[in-house]
Amino acid sequence: MKHLKKIHRAPVRVSRIQGRRMRNNFRRTMIDLKIALAQEKEETVEMLQIYGKGIKGQADKQDLKVAHAQFFDILKGLGLGVFAILPFAPITIPVIIKLAKAVGVDVLPSSFSQKDK
Repeated sequence: MKHLKKIHRAPVRVSRIQGRRMRNNFRRTMIDLKIALAQEKEETVEMLQIYGKGIKGQADKQDLKVAHAQFFDILKGLGLGVFAILPFAPITIPVIIKLAKAVGVDVLPSSFSQKDK
């Protein structure tokens, strides 16, 4: 760690502060993930309701477009889920996302993209 290379007046204090900072960053990331997953859940429930109306013939074309967009978001998530079970997933998934951005393809579902934030 960086703070072990230098001699500080209070090395214990520095390590505690960095530990707190890492915990807070982790908590913040987990809260962002929780919010994104909750948004995906709401959108998926809405999609299923629209498809239910579509089967009965009560949904209009605009609603079906929204439902189709959410269905493709689910497929994107499933595509990344395949890579999550492979070895070295913490390395391969970010590489896939970077390559997709370089090519101009959106691999992440809409609730996980940074456009909304």
